[in-house]
Amino acid sequence: MPLHAITEVYGEDGLRERFLMEVEPFPAAERATLVEALDLAARLHAGDRRVREPYLNHLLRVAIRIIRYYGVHDVDVLTAALLHDAVEDHPAELGGLPHGTHTELTEAALAELARRFNPRVAELVRSVTNPEYDPDRDRHEQYRSHVAESLERDPWARVIKVSDFTDNGVGVVHTTFDKATSAATKYRPLVPKLRELVGRPDTPLSVEAKDHILDQLDLAEERFAAILDD
Repeated sequence: MPLHAITEVYGEDGLRERFLMEVEPFPAAERATLVEALDLAARLHAGDRRVREPYLNHLLRVAIRIIRYYGVHDVDVLTAALLHDAVEDHPAELGGLPHGTHTELTEAALAELARRFNPRVAELVRSVTNPEYDPDRDRHEQYRSHVAESLERDPWARVIKVSDFTDNGVGVVHTTFDKATSAATKYRPLVPKLRELVGRPDTPLSVEAKDHILDQLDLAEERFAAILDD
């Protein structure tokens, strides 16, 4: 069953059950790490929502997609996938600093991820965490520049970002019209760059996974066009 269909029918409980089914074959220590990451994500995002659903649903879908459709079982990557918005959305809570500059809060939160898990997890999350935006420049343009730059240097971060993008892009039909229009405007120009990055030899995915992702990017582009052009 498609992940958004699981969400519509079974909600967060269904996604949690699916995630636990996907990680059941993992060694016990790796399962424990992933459950710890899920619990941390659930605590940090407990009050967050994505229009119609708890925010945790998005994080679960991103991680499940990486396992099921991309064939990736790297625990660091999956841990970072579950926590990929934690530093951006809740740096003070995660890092234990009630006050500070954007940089201070971000670095404290990343240091806490490195302590709880390992430095590689922290660096993967760093690569998919948006920087502080210049208020005098277009936010969408800055977002796309950051994504292109960070994914150029970090092939494994591409795996997380592409799953995140798929959830937002292909899943754009599962939200309100205003949110869909905003998302299509933000994400549509990024499709060509993601397509190019996915096709690179150093992107650590199988040919089958890359083909699946490219099909999903095509579908996202079709949906963006339907929203913005028709």
